[in-house]
Amino acid sequence: MSVIYVLIPIAVLFVMIGLAIFFWAVKSKQFDDLDKQGFSILFDDEPKAPAKTEPTEQPDHTTNSSDHEPR
Repeated sequence: MSVIYVLIPIAVLFVMIGLAIFFWAVKSKQFDDLDKQGFSILFDDEPKAPAKTEPTEQPDHTTNSSDHEPR
């Protein structure tokens, strides 16, 4: 029976902490637009610009050493 004198204040403290967190979330506008985050994953944030694909010169390693004779 004496344990109830400890558990009731702890339960009241947890309820007060929970209410404080809830009112903080409401005050900081966490619940203003609940649908926005659900729809935000469906659309891109910014339209992507087309990538410029310029051909880069790659050294040709398939030539024989005889092709590089001095002139």
